Amino acid sequence: MATESSESTPSNTSYPMPPASADMDTIWSFLEEGIDHIMNKLQTGVSSFKYMSLYTVAYNYCMSSRMHGSPDRTVGRTGATLMGSDLYSNLIQYFVTHLKGLKEERQSDAVQDEALLRYYAAEWDRYRTGACYINRVFMFLNRHWIKRERDEGRKGVYPVYILALVQWKLNFFLQVQSKNGKLAGAIVRLVERQRNGESIDQGLVKTVVDSFVSLGSVDEGDINKASLDVYKEHLEAPFLEATEKYYQQESEAFLAERSVSDYLKKAEERLREEEDRVDRYLNTSTRKPLVSKCEHVLIRQHSELISESFQTLLLDFDTDDDVQRMYALLSRIPEGSEPLMKKFEEHVKRAGLIAVSNLVGEGSEGTDGPDPTAYVDALWEVHRENSETVTRSFRGEAGFVASLDKACREFVNRNAATRLLTTKSPELLAEHADMLLRKNNRMAEEEDLEGSLNRVMMLFKYIEDKDVFQTFYTTKLSKRLIHGVSASDESEASMISKLKEACGVEYTNKLQRMFTEKSHDVLLMLTDQFKGWMQQNHDDMNIHFSIMVLGTSFWPLNAPSDFIVPPEILPTYDRFSKYYKSKHSGRNLTWMWNYSKHELRTNYLNRKYILMTSSYQMAVLLQYNDHDTLSLEELWAATAISKDNLVEVLSFLVKVKILVNKEMDQYDLNPNFKSKKIRVGLNQPIQAAESSKVLKAVDEDRKYVIQATIVRIIKARKTVKNQPLIQEVISQISARFAPKLPDIKKAIDTLLERNFIERVDGARDTFVYVA
Repeated sequence: MATESSESTPSNTSYPMPPASADMDTIWSFLEEGIDHIMNKLQTGVSSFKYMSLYTVAYNYCMSSRMHGSPDRTVGRTGATLMGSDLYSNLIQYFVTHLKGLKEERQSDAVQDEALLRYYAAEWDRYRTGACYINRVFMFLNRHWIKRERDEGRKGVYPVYILALVQWKLNFFLQVQSKNGKLAGAIVRLVERQRNGESIDQGLVKTVVDSFVSLGSVDEGDINKASLDVYKEHLEAPFLEATEKYYQQESEAFLAERSVSDYLKKAEERLREEEDRVDRYLNTSTRKPLVSKCEHVLIRQHSELISESFQTLLLDFDTDDDVQRMYALLSRIPEGSEPLMKKFEEHVKRAGLIAVSNLVGEGSEGTDGPDPTAYVDALWEVHRENSETVTRSFRGEAGFVASLDKACREFVNRNAATRLLTTKSPELLAEHADMLLRKNNRMAEEEDLEGSLNRVMMLFKYIEDKDVFQTFYTTKLSKRLIHGVSASDESEASMISKLKEACGVEYTNKLQRMFTEKSHDVLLMLTDQFKGWMQQNHDDMNIHFSIMVLGTSFWPLNAPSDFIVPPEILPTYDRFSKYYKSKHSGRNLTWMWNYSKHELRTNYLNRKYILMTSSYQMAVLLQYNDHDTLSLEELWAATAISKDNLVEVLSFLVKVKILVNKEMDQYDLNPNFKSKKIRVGLNQPIQAAESSKVLKAVDEDRKYVIQATIVRIIKARKTVKNQPLIQEVISQISARFAPKLPDIKKAIDTLLERNFIERVDGARDTFVYVA
């Protein structure tokens, strides 16, 4: 591209173009004058004619040996080399002389800092622009002579523009930069002023920085391949060193005077500034080392002090932004967030333990434990708050999720309510689930039942003794189904489905079969069929009667050890037993009096009441059809109810004033009983020892589970050593409960005694399966 100057337009006679046959001196004199004008006076303009004259002279010179075929120059490579070589050498000499004069004329050694950068940037722009024009003048030389030389492997030969940059680097840049890193130092000091809050000419810095990038070493094989060696050696290295020193001093001084919270904001701001600095005037290759250096100085060197304030920030809910900022900063360095994960785990565990301790402290003395709903709500609230913290402040990082899970598993299973018994939490959780799934449950009415069940399952995930929960839940479910007090079949099915998803089909097998059997039409039809049979065969049935026959293999029901059926219901009892055996030969009925419900009508009071009782209460009250007063021994002989249960039944009847206990172990029927309700609910389940019975059943089941697991492992592996066997047993069972080492060893001894396994001869710690 050529420019026109309106001030003076040279004519053809002002710059006579040498003929094609002119010698080298004449040709170079013409070319040098034009090159010098472009390099020093380009602002005055260059006419199109002059520009084309320069190109034509250079072209004619390169072609002269071929055109004239002079005897002293051979046509071919030799003639072309001489012509191109002379011209190329003169260009090198011109650039060297021009740059030397430039350096001496401007006295670059005398200027400093920003003035030096402005001087350097101005000269660089002028030189680079001139070099672009000159490169076009010698385009033919580039395309032919220079290309041939490079193709034939000659080193140190470059296109004219690249040659100009190489000469700038050798004869000007390195001369200025060698004075104690003068250029880079000026840039570093200008950037420091910007870090201190001053405004600087960022365009000036970018121009100088770009020159460092442009002066990278030329690859002899590929001149288009970029090299950043000059930039990295002369600018990036001292810049990073100065950055480290600057932020070391600043961070130490800042922390000495200000809080960690303020420092987090400062560090975040500084990191953002440095990344912005790369975008504005540094080479993009500097981003990674610069950010890494800043992270090391601003974060890693103070990571211990930063993480120490983590607990304080967590406890102060107004500093949520600071927690997020701390995590964002520490997660930038390798393993930086690990201390936070450990502290977060400790925080969650401590919060859970405190929540349960406060709950237990609020409870009354002598109670069996905290209210199940209050207990579950306390655990859930701790989990909810900290789960939100993980999502909000820690971006849901897997490490913090794992810390939350680990802490929850700890405080859910071991706290002030459980003491040393990990079986207490699953029991309370099962009781809470039972309350949710019952009819007339206020919790289900006030909030979404499905959401409440999901919370139960969230805590269930942390329960170690899942078999304890299973046993308690199975017992509670059986009672809900038998007594028809489930909130809905849909809710029961939903909960079973959730447990199945969490623990598998085997875990919920009994639950599913109980639920399915209770819903089966055959059960509903049995009572009607029996009544029809009674009408055909007996006409004296004056008792309203309904029956439910359940399978013993999956219903967790235990019949009372002994119970005398009262004469009033004995005919119905006998007739149904006879009827059922006639329909199902080979089946034995076991009557679950402890699960039965009865209704008695009073005839001895002025007002008639309907008493809704348990079987035990019914058996006791029916004795008063023939007596007004009975002793404890007489009642025990008449009913065969165990004395512990009998005393509990009598105590309750005295409490509700149906019986009167004026003398020791003597109980009278109260003729003055009154109630506001016609239907009086007396049916209270026998509470004694239910928990201990369940836990006893769990212990028995665990023995068989451990034994079966050992046999399965040894059978699959043929021979197994003791230690790997124990580890594998723990691994396979831990999802269901945490087996204790003594229990595993005892199970191995039992299997040895029963000849299911045996020790290998000569290796007492190795076992083999006995087929």
